[in-house]
Amino acid sequence: MGRLRYTISRLLQAIPVVVGVITITFFLTDAIPGDPVSIMLGPSPSAQQADAIRAKFGLDQPLYVRYVNYLVDVVQLNLGTSIYYQVPVTQKIAERLPVTLYLLLSSFTFALVTAVPLGIVSAKRRNKPTDHVSRVVALLGVSTPSFWIGLMLIIVFSFWLDVFPSTSLILPWAPPASVDGAATQLGVITTSIHHLILPTITLGTLQMAAFTRIERSSMLEVLGEEYVKLARAYGVSEGKIVRKHAFRNAQLPLITLVGLQLTSALGGAVLTETVFSINGMGRLIITAIQNQDFPLVMGTTLVFGLVFVIGVIITDLSYAYVDPRVTFEGGE
Repeated sequence: MGRLRYTISRLLQAIPVVVGVITITFFLTDAIPGDPVSIMLGPSPSAQQADAIRAKFGLDQPLYVRYVNYLVDVVQLNLGTSIYYQVPVTQKIAERLPVTLYLLLSSFTFALVTAVPLGIVSAKRRNKPTDHVSRVVALLGVSTPSFWIGLMLIIVFSFWLDVFPSTSLILPWAPPASVDGAATQLGVITTSIHHLILPTITLGTLQMAAFTRIERSSMLEVLGEEYVKLARAYGVSEGKIVRKHAFRNAQLPLITLVGLQLTSALGGAVLTETVFSINGMGRLIITAIQNQDFPLVMGTTLVFGLVFVIGVIITDLSYAYVDPRVTFEGGE
């Protein structure tokens, strides 16, 4: 019951955050120079056409009226109609969101699978060549822009070696008829993984580097605890100490960082999707901004905010599964 109350409490606390995201995005979007009607109809539209478009999308109403109307529509799960695509915003988001979530999930999986072993090995072999190599890799990963990594991977593995595709991303549950060269669902999954490798490395490198550094420092701290020294004094092997005593206790800082890294991952997804021509949420919001598609900008930003808030709540809830000392009754 404590966990349920905590979850409900965090969800309620997220409401002001979401309203804040909507409010800031709404007024910033309205402040963008230019006119979406001119983009739709050209630089010299007729007055009748322009008035009809403005009336259709509510652009002829005062700013505060449009703001209140939008809040009411969001409560009713109505995000409006895209000015550029001329379809409901929810429809475009439903088409693009699975692609971005698939990319985010794969990048975080890649980051964790590589960072945790690197961090543990680096901590166990502190100040040895293995540790130095791991730290250099983490430093390069943190300091290298994701779009540059993507471009280099495309040049090497797509143009020079021709082993991986440089564009698009295929969902593993797509029907075989929609995928070239895939006769079965297994073929679709194989093709999907083939297309996923380069974008995953591009987006996951920054997360991998950050996770490696925090895993190393956290593991070093735990390995210096008194109970670990006592286990060594009793003759417990180093491998068993890491597996049975140190590993689980060293994961709380990493879990915290995973939740916080969602922000950089969402921003990195925009760049990664642009570099690899992936039709996800990142390219969708870029298109919306370029065409001053106010409803689409608002809808995509709202979804990004919700993904981050949900990710942080899941991170908090996962604490109790890693460390039984953590409770949700107001303390530890």
